Amino acid sequence: MKEEFDIQEYMTRGVERVVSDAVRATLKNPKESVYMARFALASKSASKKRKKAEREGEHIPPFLIASITSQCNLHCIGCYSRCNNATTDDNPIEQLSADDWARIFDEADDMGVSFILLAGGEPMMRYDVIEAASKKPDILFPIFTNGTFVTDKYYELLDKSRNLIPIISIEGGKEITERRRGEGVYDKLDTSMSEFKRRGLIFGSSITVTTENIEEVFSESFITGLSGKGCKAIIYVEYVPVTDDAKELAPQDKEREFMKTEILRLRQTHPEMVFISFPGDEKNSGGCVAAGRGFFHINSHGGAEPCPFSPYSDINVRDTSLREAMNSRLFRELRDGGYLLEEHAGGCTLFKRRDDVERIMAGK
Repeated sequence: MKEEFDIQEYMTRGVERVVSDAVRATLKNPKESVYMARFALASKSASKKRKKAEREGEHIPPFLIASITSQCNLHCIGCYSRCNNATTDDNPIEQLSADDWARIFDEADDMGVSFILLAGGEPMMRYDVIEAASKKPDILFPIFTNGTFVTDKYYELLDKSRNLIPIISIEGGKEITERRRGEGVYDKLDTSMSEFKRRGLIFGSSITVTTENIEEVFSESFITGLSGKGCKAIIYVEYVPVTDDAKELAPQDKEREFMKTEILRLRQTHPEMVFISFPGDEKNSGGCVAAGRGFFHINSHGGAEPCPFSPYSDINVRDTSLREAMNSRLFRELRDGGYLLEEHAGGCTLFKRRDDVERIMAGK
C-alpha cells in the first residue's frame, strides 16, 4: 500500500532546510547572521502554528507570493506577466494600497506564513509597501527585483531591516542578460551588486532557466562570479512559455534532470550560498504546491490566484480575509479534485491544465 504523502511535513522540512542554509551562508556577516538566528526561532514558532491548524483540519501554506505592483520599467522578452496583461508601463489606480498590504502581512503573520515573496511588475517601485513589510521581522521577504530601482533610500532601509532580501533577476552573463532584459541592464545590476557588497548587505539572484542559458547559469565560472560579488542565494525558475512560439525555450526532461543533479552538486560545493529550484521535481512534493498547498499568489489588485502562472481568481482580499481567500471555491476544487496531484514530467501543472482551471472558474 502506497504511503500517503504528508504535504505539511514536506513543506516544513523544506522551510527548515532553507533557514538552516541561510544561517550558514550568513555566518561571516554579523548583522545578517544575528537576524537569521532570530528568524530561525520565528520560523519554528510559525511552523507550530501551521501544525496546530493542520490538526484542526486547516492547511496553512508557509509561502505567499505577493505581486505588489503591476507597473514595470522593463520589457523583458517572453515575460509571462506582460503576456498575461498583468504588467503595464503605467501606474494603475486600482492597486492595493500600502495599508491593504500591511493588513495582509499582519494576517499572514498570525496564520504562520514564514515567507512572503514580493514580486511585480517591479516591486521596488512601491517603497511604501516594502516599508510596511520591513515592520514584520518574523516574516522573511525576498524581493524579486530587476535591480534598476535600488536607491540610497533602499540601501538604508535594507540595512535597518534585515528581513528584506533583494533577489536580483539575471539571465547569465552580460550578453544573454541584455538580450532578454535590454541594453545597459547588466551594468546596472553589477553596480547594485557591488554596492550591496560594499555595505555588507546580502542579496540573491533569480534566474529564469531556458534551453538557451541552462549550461551558462549552472557553470562553475558563473556561480563563482556571483559568489564573489556577495550573492548568498540563487533561485532557479523554469521558464514557462505563455505563447506557442516560445515553447522551445522551456526545459524538458533532459534539462530538468541536469538541473536536479547540478543543484545537488552546488549545495555541496558552495555552502556559502542557498540554492532553490522552482517548481523543481514536483514528484518529490506529491504534486503541484500552488493553490494553497504550499503557496498561493495575490496580484496587485487583490485577486487571490493559485500561482503567478495560473492567473485566475474568484475572490479578492479587498473584500475578505487572507484565510478566507486561501479557502476560496477555486482553490478548494483544485486541491480536492486531484488537479494538483497528477504525476507529470515537470514544469507547471496548472499552466498545462489551464482549460480545467477555466472550466472550474465557469462553474462547470
